[in-house]
Amino acid sequence: PIPPIICIPTTAGTAADISQFAVFMDVERKLKFCVISKYLVPDVSLVDPVTTTTMSPRLTAETGLDALSHAIEAFVSTGSSPLTDLHAREAIKIVSKYLPLAVENGNDLEVRSKMMLGSLHAGIAFSNANLGAVHAISHSLGGLLDLPHGECNAILLEHVVAYNFESSPDRYEDIARAMGINVDNLYYPEKKNALINALAELRHRVNIRQKLRNLGVRKADIPRLAEMAVRDPCMMTNPRRLQQYDVEVIFERAL
Repeated sequence: PIPPIICIPTTAGTAADISQFAVFMDVERKLKFCVISKYLVPDVSLVDPVTTTTMSPRLTAETGLDALSHAIEAFVSTGSSPLTDLHAREAIKIVSKYLPLAVENGNDLEVRSKMMLGSLHAGIAFSNANLGAVHAISHSLGGLLDLPHGECNAILLEHVVAYNFESSPDRYEDIARAMGINVDNLYYPEKKNALINALAELRHRVNIRQKLRNLGVRKADIPRLAEMAVRDPCMMTNPRRLQQYDVEVIFERAL
């Protein structure tokens, strides 16, 4: 057991104040890794939207898309359950609706409150269902190249969804509906494209327009990054079993 933990979150995205994950950086080996333990779940979390009003629009966008990736990955995770689904679905609804508004006006406390709630829902979901390939790949980028976590997740999300879609089409259709997309009368490829396009549109709307190459990722880095990603614990609950080659393809599409 460890001493009591009281957390006060200052972003609407990381959910460190509610999760059982602690992320560490090994600077010598250029490796980012997670410690997972129920002992890391804070005893008290003081969630106050006022603490997020000093975030820049850029940081608001990056952490908000991190929260969305938490919710989406938890929802399609092989470790998901009816309870985590409730929280993940609600987080997707809230973040996809309110994130652009938070980026546009960071002083709107009602909007900031919604984003804090969305982050909280997402944190409960992924802390119990785990995550997937987006975070596994993002961890490799953060470790080897020291790139911003939220921005990497934002860039990778639509590409991982495209790669995973066939493994859990019904789940991804539910995600599309939670984002307000009517997919009921669409054929399978149209449903997939509608969701991917909506994710890309949301990313662009909050001014995250880069590709990985704009962050300094080179094609020569991909084999090592992919090797690191497939060993990440988050990959264990990805809905589609990915080999190193698959991860390399995702990297190339996001490059």
